[in-house]
Amino acid sequence: MKQNIVHIALVVNDYDEAIDFYVNKLKFELIDDTYQPEQDKRWVVVAPPNSHGVTLLLAKASKPEQHDFIGNQAGGRVFLFLSTDDFWRDYEFMTSIGIHFIREPKVQEYGTVAVFEDLYGNLWDLIQYVPEHPMVRR
Repeated sequence: MKQNIVHIALVVNDYDEAIDFYVNKLKFELIDDTYQPEQDKRWVVVAPPNSHGVTLLLAKASKPEQHDFIGNQAGGRVFLFLSTDDFWRDYEFMTSIGIHFIREPKVQEYGTVAVFEDLYGNLWDLIQYVPEHPMVRR
């Protein structure tokens, strides 16, 4: 059997502001942006550049109870993990464009990591794993 997690839904306030942040600021690729008239919503998918794994489905909050989760999908914990092949290149770029890091870079036994916020306040790890880490071999 072979299975994959394909998308993670990220609840957003507005499609276009989320696309602007992920595509224009973080340089993610816009994979799909299709209007679905039967549900009056858009199917918006983004992914980090040159990524071949899980993508983000930018899901606009459409009900009052969904608005409470914008920016707090993991209850204040780090929610998403952005792996990189060059931590310092990406960290310097992100700080130069105003991405807010709430935890400064730290070298751990598993790699170099720092925590940043997306435009809504969701927490992300920017991480470069050490070469022998199991995630590097995937």
